[in-house]
Amino acid sequence: MRHLVCHCVLALGLSLLLLSAAAAQAPARATEKPEQIFARAVQLHQAGDLEGALREYQAFLALRPERVDARSNLGVVYARLGRFADAIEQYQRALSLDGGNQGIRFNLAVAFYKIARFVSAAKELTIVVAEQPDNKNARYLLSDCYLRTGEYTKVIESLAPFEAANPNDRALAYMLGLAYLNEKQMEKGQRLLDRILRDGDSAEAHLMIGTTHLLIGENEQARKEFQRATELNPQLPTVFSFLGQTLVRLGNTDDAQIAFRRELANNPNDFISCLQMGILLKQEQKLDEARDFFQRALTVRPNEPNARFYLASVDVGLGKIAQALPVLEALIKDAPDFVEAHVMLATVYYRLKRKADGDREQAIVNQLNAERQAKQPGAKP
Repeated sequence: MRHLVCHCVLALGLSLLLLSAAAAQAPARATEKPEQIFARAVQLHQAGDLEGALREYQAFLALRPERVDARSNLGVVYARLGRFADAIEQYQRALSLDGGNQGIRFNLAVAFYKIARFVSAAKELTIVVAEQPDNKNARYLLSDCYLRTGEYTKVIESLAPFEAANPNDRALAYMLGLAYLNEKQMEKGQRLLDRILRDGDSAEAHLMIGTTHLLIGENEQARKEFQRATELNPQLPTVFSFLGQTLVRLGNTDDAQIAFRRELANNPNDFISCLQMGILLKQEQKLDEARDFFQRALTVRPNEPNARFYLASVDVGLGKIAQALPVLEALIKDAPDFVEAHVMLATVYYRLKRKADGDREQAIVNQLNAERQAKQPGAKP
């Protein structure tokens, strides 16, 4: 019993010593004014002591949570530390206090961009560009978001009005030229490709040349150009996606999957790579994995008809008929001429013993097919 008491006394004494030491080391926050804490946070921030600045900004915001500049600065610190989710939270809280601050909104967009949330980044950048039409950085980043999500018409709408005033801007020429080529505006795309080629051999030039070959069906030439582009710059956005699409056309689906996965390693939200991976895995009857890729594709383009159709088709294959039904019903409402969707919906109705609904969809399929045949060359009037 005596030993136990001694141990308790010793432990208590040690605890008191530790508490005293901690109190001696801790900043005297109780006696400091909030502005002193903020000033120290800024000083540490400017000196590059990000962890120290982080602690001080947090301490200041615990006292002054409404201070927009401190919250924005904290977001910058988180971003520089690579903690982009935390940075996004702080920027959003700052914008809730000052919604018109386009500098904070731009930083929020950049944080979204850094974690490949290009749709979210584009949403914020659209607001910035609307308020600041001459903000070149915001416009170019917005155009790059559109390029990465395959929204080529939006790239053209964003950049075409500025082409004449920026004849030597390589970034503009590349993004706009690639968009023109993918929209089959070949003459405009070729003009910008020529501008890129004047600067010599580059990954961007090979990507644009490969796109031209791909669009006119010269698949082997396209493959060579895309392959060269990957050698020059394996981080170039969409380059592995285009290579994968070409390999699919050439029947090399194994290497196509490797290319699509390389693209997704660089850009987890590349729509084409997600969609194509889903299609290839569906063909291999790897339905659960295919479904994940179709879901990822829909996070990038929520209303894209093909992704919605393939997601429903996988659910049908997995026996999740009730899950596929609302997807297909919404799809034919938005895309009434989508024959394959009507065919699958008819199949779903029949499996659910809804014969009248299935017969109605089958009649629509017959009508749409007849209209297609009537438009074929040589069809009788």
